[in-house]
Amino acid sequence: MKKNILITGGAGFIGSHVVRLFVQKYPEYGIYNLDALTYAGNLENLKDIDQSPNYHFLKINILDADALDAAFDAHGITDVVHLAAESHVDRSIVSPLDFVYTNVIGTVNLLNTARKKWAADYSKHRFYHISTDEVYGSLGAEGFFLETTAYDPNSPYSASKAASDHFVRAYRETYHMQTVVSNCSNNYGPYHFPEKLIPLFINNIIEEKPLPVYGDGLYTRDWLFVKDHALAIDLIFHQGVDGETYNIGGFNEWKNIDLVKLLCAQMDEKLGRAKGYSEKLITYVKDRPGHDRRYAIDATKINKELGWKPTVTFEQGLSETIDWYLSNKEWLQNVTSGAYQNYYNGMYENR
Repeated sequence: MKKNILITGGAGFIGSHVVRLFVQKYPEYGIYNLDALTYAGNLENLKDIDQSPNYHFLKINILDADALDAAFDAHGITDVVHLAAESHVDRSIVSPLDFVYTNVIGTVNLLNTARKKWAADYSKHRFYHISTDEVYGSLGAEGFFLETTAYDPNSPYSASKAASDHFVRAYRETYHMQTVVSNCSNNYGPYHFPEKLIPLFINNIIEEKPLPVYGDGLYTRDWLFVKDHALAIDLIFHQGVDGETYNIGGFNEWKNIDLVKLLCAQMDEKLGRAKGYSEKLITYVKDRPGHDRRYAIDATKINKELGWKPTVTFEQGLSETIDWYLSNKEWLQNVTSGAYQNYYNGMYENR
């Protein structure tokens, strides 16, 4: 049976890298990119492969259950790689219901459609749900998140993703669907919408605007290059064990302030600025509510069972990311106009 894979959120940051990888690596597959094209969805992310014969775009919101049913029927969808989500913690604090609708109701809509359309033989189909390490809550100074770590979400975003994870597992137990879940650490790389730390600060350094660092700057995150994440998703989709969860991390912890200083140093060198010039832009701002102190993933399971590990160091990945933004200033200008400016001013001007 030919695979016709529905990749939701495929015009977004991580999704576009997954779509590109699958389109180029598996010409025998039909790849259907389903995206509602909200603020972070951008078809420019895929202009290099959008003429490929095995690539198809579907402008559908996962809240539209009827449209999902029609898409499955029209294109004979055999598998789902589900990335579509509202993903920015700050936005979830302002508008939590948007996250409930997309991340919870949208996921259940997809599960319901897959359950109905694949009921003849679930063993021939896979529903792969991509999630976040934020569902596990916050760590102290030591320890790591394991696949068996209890859920303890602290933001509306992480709570909505935790709920979606539980629904995927519940549909496997209740209806015997073939499902797999992965939880990843913070991603970075090309095509990242500039509301998250690294692309936001790259843009601000280019424009010589303040670099707003929350609280004391000592919050710690594990960073994963998006192309390495896409490779992990490929492995899990094809080789992951039904019903299992896989943590995907970069083995790469950085305190926010140390990351920002490294970013400033690399940017100064690439822009021909004096050493230390961009560090002067660092501005400590009021912390956000419910800010988790530390995330760190133990990715031993996917390494031992599937042979995955990161292919680049953080310094290499960060350098490649900066080079991409400096070479794609038109893309950056396009996504930071209009509504983005209103959002940015609302988030940071009064902190």
